[in-house]
Amino acid sequence: MHGNREQQSDIDPSETQEWVDSLLSVKQEDGVDRAKYLLKTLEDTARVEGLNATEQPYSSYRNTISLEQQGVYPGYLAVEHRLTAIMRWNALAIVVRANEAYGGLGGHVASYASAAEIFEMGFNHFFRARTDTFGGDLVYYQPHSAPGVYSRAFLEGRLTRTQIDNYRQEVGGNGLCSYPHPWLMPDFWQFPTGSMGIGPLNAVYQARYMRYTQARGLLNTDDRHVWGVFGDGEMDEPESIAGLTLAAREGLDNLTFIVNCNLQRLDGPVRGNGQVIQELESLFIGAGWNVIKVLWGSEWDDIFARDKDNVLLRRFANTVDGEYQNLGAKDGDYNRDKFFNTDPRSASLVSHMSDDEINNLKRGGHDFRKLHAAFATAKAHKGRPTVILAKTKKGFGMGGAGESRMIAHQAKSLDTDALYQFRDRFNLPISDSDVENLNIFVPDAHSEEMTYLHARRKALGGYMPERVRAAPTETLVAVPDINTYGKFALKADGKEMSTTMAAVRMMGGLLKDPAFGQRVVPIVADEARTFGMNNLFRQIGIYSPDGQQYEPEDAGSMMYYKESSSGQLLEEGITEAGALSSWAAAATSYSIHGMPMLTIYIYYSMFGFQRVGDLIWAAADQRARGFLLGATAGRTTLSGEGLQHQDGTSQLIASTIPNCRSYDPAFASELAVIFDYGTKRMMEAQIDEFYYITVMNENYAQPSLVSGDEEDIIKGLYQLRGYEQSNAMINLVGAGTIMMEVIAAARLLNEEFDIPTKVFSATSFSELARDAENVERQRRRNLDAASPTSHVEKILGVTLPTVVATDYVRAVPQMIAQYLPRRFVALGTDGFGRSDQRENLRAFFEVDRYNIALTAIETLVREGKVDKSVQAAAINAFNLDPNKPASWTK
Repeated sequence: MHGNREQQSDIDPSETQEWVDSLLSVKQEDGVDRAKYLLKTLEDTARVEGLNATEQPYSSYRNTISLEQQGVYPGYLAVEHRLTAIMRWNALAIVVRANEAYGGLGGHVASYASAAEIFEMGFNHFFRARTDTFGGDLVYYQPHSAPGVYSRAFLEGRLTRTQIDNYRQEVGGNGLCSYPHPWLMPDFWQFPTGSMGIGPLNAVYQARYMRYTQARGLLNTDDRHVWGVFGDGEMDEPESIAGLTLAAREGLDNLTFIVNCNLQRLDGPVRGNGQVIQELESLFIGAGWNVIKVLWGSEWDDIFARDKDNVLLRRFANTVDGEYQNLGAKDGDYNRDKFFNTDPRSASLVSHMSDDEINNLKRGGHDFRKLHAAFATAKAHKGRPTVILAKTKKGFGMGGAGESRMIAHQAKSLDTDALYQFRDRFNLPISDSDVENLNIFVPDAHSEEMTYLHARRKALGGYMPERVRAAPTETLVAVPDINTYGKFALKADGKEMSTTMAAVRMMGGLLKDPAFGQRVVPIVADEARTFGMNNLFRQIGIYSPDGQQYEPEDAGSMMYYKESSSGQLLEEGITEAGALSSWAAAATSYSIHGMPMLTIYIYYSMFGFQRVGDLIWAAADQRARGFLLGATAGRTTLSGEGLQHQDGTSQLIASTIPNCRSYDPAFASELAVIFDYGTKRMMEAQIDEFYYITVMNENYAQPSLVSGDEEDIIKGLYQLRGYEQSNAMINLVGAGTIMMEVIAAARLLNEEFDIPTKVFSATSFSELARDAENVERQRRRNLDAASPTSHVEKILGVTLPTVVATDYVRAVPQMIAQYLPRRFVALGTDGFGRSDQRENLRAFFEVDRYNIALTAIETLVREGKVDKSVQAAAINAFNLDPNKPASWTK
């Protein structure tokens, strides 16, 4: 890509030079902006005339901001350099001490070493904290640089020595987590960024959420800024770039990415045979971002000023990143010989410099002057988001132990000579003994460094990062009585409806509440009409920062497509990752913005945990509060869609997330009880949990709620009225859309085979399993305590066998099997989904009424309660093929 481009011969060099001289003259006489305007006009003309350039849209390999544009540095450079050196040393000491003491704990030294100046620039000049009158800036920290953030917080007095000594040792309660984890450090980290790519995507949607709340008059986010520090290797993740066009399209100039371009992944160069910085510039320009490159430090200014023929720029353009890393790892004599001396003109540019001076030519990401100019320009830029591409060295300052070397990321220990070199490189006032013992360095409390550190943070509003656990009491809004928006579901009286329709109708009812309705954030990726949400288009409008600049095709209909700058519905388009990031931003608004919101994201259930499960896990880490509605759920409820769309696993995956409470209600009344309970827990009690509820698109008669069942519904299991037969021989348990098949099976057993049953609705197997496991744990650890009874034992009893059928894999109901003493048989939809009608799908997966009834009979045969002839009669009556292959083999 670089150095091998097809070169066009210049048929008229004189004319070419006239064009170049003319442009340079305009720049000198009328300024940079005028020169850029002329170039833009030429580009537009070329596009109209079909003369589109085929080259990648990137600028030359130099700093975007010239020396003349740089401005005066507002900080105390000498002190900031000393502080940065201290942060580097302490970060190194935190990691190496932990590994030398215990081994195998891991930790990252080289990443923070490359990004230290970037972080200190933010902390000293740009990252503003939350105050009583200002909401604060938001920062997404590069996760591998966590030791550097800890080292600063320790000097600020916000972390103890015990915590520092327990880096990556959290079980005892006094440690520091490996990466930013709000769940593990709920008063410190705001955002989880440990999983690569999630930070950039979440940052985009956080900046967008701030604009959304401003447009709706809920928050004043005018001057607040979102900063994200990410790695160049991290930009390979699809999530990292998934939100770039949205950020540009919506003009999110409250957002700045700083990509730490140390050119190296864990094992080698990010682009060994290319130039990742130029590639990223093309990517961001193409997406519509403002791009600022910070490649070379101030030591290069004089060299560039004397390079009248742009020899260096041509040399840079033909140097691939693998070679840059090689040059970075070598000393000045190697750089002179292998880089500058390859051309007599470049050799003359540094002929007056010693090898040490050449060795000290810094990359721009290690120069405070260059970084400040970039940060300030980014903050001032209007109309578009900005990315700063800052070139650094991985392991900067680690010398032969890791600077720009392939082994840098894995470096977790340094020998004594390397530690001495590190100290001397940054002129740290640390004794040989302290170096050898890796002692944390703490300047005197009244020293120039400590005075400056505290003064800068005071000027910026306080210390960061810091997380607020709960929203202020005065921001809480009472949840409306369930009867005001869910009475239709509680007293359904046999009306036919789907649980998806019930969920959307309840959400619509909440939106109409004068006080609470403004706190509801409905989110859909796409197919709002599929979920019956098109009535919300006109009721609350679809958020669009530019309003609606066209007349929609369906303008004459009652439920036309209405976009509005103050719209409440977030319709994100076909991006489940984006919609989930939007949900996470709103679902953590209580902490990040002091404004609790009831966030409801409805989507095809298959496109949740299976597709963007990592984002859901990160939201859980961030202590999100809200509802995820997995619509068209189950493997047989969605007729005709097939393998890619049918969900048989989401309830299983949801059960693995500790603060996710997952439910699979069969009836609208169950859904209403769960919805009311969850809303009050999250919005009034401020409990850090979220709810995953699967809802179906199958219409069937809905029973009214029987008073007294509410508590059991929340606990996960209750008995259906009308099936309390005292002489019952077996328990039948159903869930979700298969509940109707279980009820039908009970009738078959009772009417055709004279087998009385008890029938139960399981709203949540995960809730039942958690409760039962907790009871068993108490029994194991408390010999003298009264033996408790789990809810599943209490409801199902311990004398009857149990058959359970769901629309999910058998592992879902099997979560409770070990807690029941009698025979337990689970039926589920194991295998790949496929297209067909519901009746055929349920027969295929053997979760229909006939297979449920047969399973119950066979279970009773095993128990010696029914003769085997009854089983044979059932097989014959139900026309079941004994040789039919199992669903999971097909």
